[in-house]
Amino acid sequence: MSNEFSLHKEIAIYMDIIYYLASCDTCRKIIKSLPKEHDFKFHDIKQDPITVAELEKMRELSGSYEALFSKKAQLYKSMDLKNKSLTEEDYKKYILEHYTFLSRPVFIIKDKIYIGNTQQNMLQVMKALV
Repeated sequence: MSNEFSLHKEIAIYMDIIYYLASCDTCRKIIKSLPKEHDFKFHDIKQDPITVAELEKMRELSGSYEALFSKKAQLYKSMDLKNKSLTEEDYKKYILEHYTFLSRPVFIIKDKIYIGNTQQNMLQVMKALV
C-alpha cells in the first residue's frame, strides 16, 4: 500500500503544468494547439493565484523573477513601472500581488521552464512534448 502512495506522489511531482489566464485569447489559442494526448495540469492564475512556493520554483528554473515578469501588462504602463528601477524583490512582489504581471503562459515540462508566447518559445514547448 505504501508503494502505491509513493508512486502517486512521484507522478504528481513530475506532472507538466501550464500557468495561464483563461480569459486570455492567446493562452486559449496556445492550449488548443497542444497535443491532446499530453497530460497537463492547467492552472488558471486568475481563479487560483500562484503561491509563493510556485513562484519560487519558477524563479529557480528561470534564474530570476524578472524573467517571469510581463512588461507588456497594462498595469506596468499605468503604474509607470518602466521609469522605476525594479529589484528582484519588486518583481516578485508585483507578480504575487496581481496575476497580470506574470508573463504567460508559463509551461513547466520535465522540470524545464518555458515563459511567454513568442513563436520561438512555443517551438521549444512543442519540441519538449515529443
